[in-house]
Amino acid sequence: MMLRLPEDLMTDNANANDVVAFLVEMGTLVFLGLWAWRLGEVKWSRGVTVVVVVGAAVILWGLFASPRATFDVPVAEVAVKVMVLGGGILAAFAAISSVPIAVAWGAVVVVNTILIYVGPFART
Repeated sequence: MMLRLPEDLMTDNANANDVVAFLVEMGTLVFLGLWAWRLGEVKWSRGVTVVVVVGAAVILWGLFASPRATFDVPVAEVAVKVMVLGGGILAAFAAISSVPIAVAWGAVVVVNTILIYVGPFART
């Protein structure tokens, strides 16, 4: 099975920050999944919890925050990004025992998100 990158990343319009943004989004889903796995007490409930948490994040992101979002509501876009990416940072703190790694992850997420809107990598 081959990983397929979003179409935007395979065009000439993508820049380095767009690739990092894609990796940040995937990493956020991993941290949310790790955190959700630890919430369940038995394996079947852990699986259900992971599907619900990660599924909710993916659905919200697709509806409001992705570059090709279904709904173009700027306030909802910011709210979903704060909720999902912020939740991913908090999940990193909860899911791994290394605070320096979690802080580094948070810094990457924040800097990448800022660069999406301002600076030389801003999407126009």
